[in-house]
This record gives sequence, C-alpha cells and structure tokens, in this order.
Amino acid sequence: MLRAALIGLPSVGKTTLFQLMTSSKEGGAKPRGDTTIGVSHVPDQRLDRLTAMFRPRKRVPATVEFIDLAGARTGSTQDLVDVAPYRSADALVHVLRLFRDASVAHSAGSIDAARDARQVEDELVLADLGVAERRIERLQKDMKKGAVAEMEHELAVLERCRAALEDSTPIRALALPADDQKPLRGFQFLSAKPLLLVLNLDEADAGSLDRAAELAGLTPFLEGAATRAVGVCGRIELEIAQLDPDEASAFMADLGVSESGLDRVIRTSYDLLGYVSFFTVGEDECRAWSIPRDTRAQAAAGEIHSDIERGFIRAEVVSYDDLIAAGSLAACKERGLTRLEGKDYLVRDGDVVNFRFAT
Repeated sequence: MLRAALIGLPSVGKTTLFQLMTSSKEGGAKPRGDTTIGVSHVPDQRLDRLTAMFRPRKRVPATVEFIDLAGARTGSTQDLVDVAPYRSADALVHVLRLFRDASVAHSAGSIDAARDARQVEDELVLADLGVAERRIERLQKDMKKGAVAEMEHELAVLERCRAALEDSTPIRALALPADDQKPLRGFQFLSAKPLLLVLNLDEADAGSLDRAAELAGLTPFLEGAATRAVGVCGRIELEIAQLDPDEASAFMADLGVSESGLDRVIRTSYDLLGYVSFFTVGEDECRAWSIPRDTRAQAAAGEIHSDIERGFIRAEVVSYDDLIAAGSLAACKERGLTRLEGKDYLVRDGDVVNFRFAT
C-alpha cells in the first residue's frame, strides 16, 4: 500500500484534513504509537463504470495510507525525524495555510505560504545533512581498512547528496538514476521523498483552487523534481462531508468545483508517486490494483497473490477504453481486442487483466 505522511506548521488544518480524508472510510483512522494511520480510497470513475457493467458482489478501489503525527506541538521536522512511519513513508504531504482567521493565530504571526514551504523544506534538508555526514564519516573510516566498489559508489553518491544539501537543495531535486538511489534507500532521507503541497484556502477563494500555487507565490518552488501542489478549502470540505452524495454534488456544482478537494489530494498523491491502476473484473469482484508505472506483467500478478506470480503463464489484457466501447469481455474477444501478453509486458494504466497461471 502507498504511504504518505502529513507534515505542516501548527494551526494549518493538517489534522482536520487528515480526519476528513480517512474518517469516512471503513475502519477510520487508528492511533499507532506516536502516529495516527488512516486509509483513503483513490477516486477512479473507471472502477465505477466497470462496477456498473459487471455488478459484482464486491467493489475494491486502490488505496493510499496517510500518516499524521499525533500530538505534535510544533511544525519542526525534529518532531518526525525519529518517527519510523515518517521515515518509511513513500511521500510527504505538506499542508500550508492560506486561510485567514483572526481567532487562530499563525505560528509565524502572518500568512505566507511560500515562506512556510521554504522553512519546512530547509528543516528536511538539515535533518538529512546530519544523516549524510555521519554516514560519510563512517564510510571513510571503514574504507581505510580496505575499500570495495560498493563502498566507493555509496560514498560518491553520498558526497553528491551532501553537496546539494549544503546548498539547501533537497535530494529529490537531484533526480538520481536508479543505480545511485539504491545505496540511499536504507537512510530514508526525508528530502528525497516526493513532496505534495496542499494549500488550505479561504472559502472566498474556493473558485481559485487551480491557481492556488500561483496566488501563493509557490510557482518557483514547484519547478523542482517530484513536487506538486493542490488547493483545498478545509471549511468547505467539512460542509461537504456532512452532506449526502447528491447534495454534495449539487453544492460543489454551485461553487464551480468538479470534485472534492480531498479527492484531488488523494488522487494527486497517487499520481505523484508514479503509480497506475490495472483492474480485475468479474461477478465476484471488481478491483483496482496499484503498481508502479512500467511494472512487468509477472510482477503485477504478484500484487494479487504470490502463487499467481510464481505460476504465471500469460496475461489476457484488454484496455479499459476498448472494454467500455465493446460493452463486454466477450465482445472484446470477438473483435480481437483482447491480447495475450507474456511476463515482460509492461502493464499500462487502465488495463483490464486476467492472469493465467499454473497451480
């Protein structure tokens, strides 16, 4: 399951947004030590249409797990540096305050999202710099006893990271190739993680959600690698959460908003991490499965069950668009739209797949 950790300064609406994204889902949010963990469904109209077509007994969407640091008194990165779920998260979601409320003081005394984004980014960089420097020192000592190629490679990558961090540049901005990322995985650098900025706006600005980053002066910040932004309005999301689906749709239409801001956060988190969905369908279940982009068919089969991966023979594949246009799997076969693919086939977003395997 994909995991995203929420960070942010005090009084920005972080915990409120976390509760809204997770409390309506089955099981809700659950405290685990220093953190609270909640699961959100990835909105996908394709799964809705497949469910309407097959009328299965069960519908299972893709999910993202969100992590909130319970009881954090400050927005300092020091609150989360030693918290394992934050270090092991796949991405960071930084909630920034743009709403104005005289009754809720900002920790810095004024509203400035660009300043706040830079402050937290600098803290991520400093935290990672300390980790990199300690590892470099240890490597240099060990290499005096006899250097090996792996150690030399790790040292070279870490020295490149240290130089960037000393220049206040996050590791994610280096866009390191896979071979250079491998020796860094164990360190779980915070500034290497993809970053989603969630801009919490005033109700009066609800019509400007798509321009939130521009209005907040964050456009230059988003020029870095693996960084996105999405606008929400926490107060409006609270109102939407209290309505039934039809009323919520009508309310959003009145505001000129096509979808819930929380759905935008969930979907953007999923996309930011480079994940796509393939589907399995039938009378028993229609389900969306999460896989990294460019995953091979045999590995994708393993997402369903390790036995299917081990016994993989072929994958029967039809694109979502072709299935919807044809109206049924049988019609797809009659029209030659269904393909048999081998283990090295790169599963595409929207593929509807049936795996053939030996038991």
